[in-house]
Amino acid sequence: MKIKVHLTALVSIFLILSGVNSYSADIVLKASHQFPGKGDSRNEMLEILSSEVAKAKVGVDVRIFPSASLYKSSEQYKPLTEGQLDMTLLPLDYASGFKPEYGATLMPGLVKNHSHAARMNVSPFMKDIKNILKQEGVIVLADAWFAGGFASKTKCITNPESAKGQVTRAGGSMFEEMLKGAGASIASMPSNEIYQGLQSGVLNGVNTSSESFVTFKLYEQVKCMTPPGKFALWFMYQPILMSEKSFNKLNEKQKEALIAAGKKAEQYMTKEAANLDTKMEKIFKEKGVQLAYMTEADYKAWIEIAKATSYKKFAEKVKDGDKLIAKALAVK
Repeated sequence: MKIKVHLTALVSIFLILSGVNSYSADIVLKASHQFPGKGDSRNEMLEILSSEVAKAKVGVDVRIFPSASLYKSSEQYKPLTEGQLDMTLLPLDYASGFKPEYGATLMPGLVKNHSHAARMNVSPFMKDIKNILKQEGVIVLADAWFAGGFASKTKCITNPESAKGQVTRAGGSMFEEMLKGAGASIASMPSNEIYQGLQSGVLNGVNTSSESFVTFKLYEQVKCMTPPGKFALWFMYQPILMSEKSFNKLNEKQKEALIAAGKKAEQYMTKEAANLDTKMEKIFKEKGVQLAYMTEADYKAWIEIAKATSYKKFAEKVKDGDKLIAKALAVK
């Protein structure tokens, strides 16, 4: 009996010293994303969510796997729908091969600025997108939109004429349609492969988010950058998504904690998103990269091509695609 008492005491001391207490997690949720870890705002979104859930002390631990260390960037969506992956921060257009409607979340000129993106989140357009996700077994914990721009190893890309002949990565099929309409060639790849694409010569032009331009250090590979500026042509929806199968395994308090934590992460990104554009411009300028800006005429020229290519193809390819785009365009 004495031996048992001593063993119990030793185990208790060990648990105290190791930081294990009555609030230790009963459930571990795995969160995957393709972006770098520390220093990337998208990783920070998940860090905030994980921290807030831990503070709630509901027996849930959200563990983050950055840099495509758990799943490749393009291979996250299906495991999410099946409940094999609990959570991801995913550029939704990457899943447009499964649901072509997602292509509307990276449509040229659809979102005009960060305040417009916030209004888009509460629009009938996004309600439709989230209903599709729900049907796929996926729920949205936090909305996030990221602005982006052009960059090139050869010459500045501002108007459609300047893109002609450049081999470009766009990030989404509808954006690719517009670029092809302008005479560019396309090389498709996720953002975490752009640096190598530029370095190897597979690419000489690129579209991606302001944050990816910085955290993937693309300033080391390009000569000219076209920031979002006053005429942001490129906006991508990159939410925190959760498998409904994983969510439904939780009790009510755990679900409430996750939803509240998602709101905190969303609030952080809503405040931070515009700062990412400013930060990118500053860093690229410091690194000696030329900055060029679209004029209103440049922007309108792109939109005319987009209407004849991206918008037209989306309406033809996607059932009720024209109605979905009309809902997005109705958001002022």
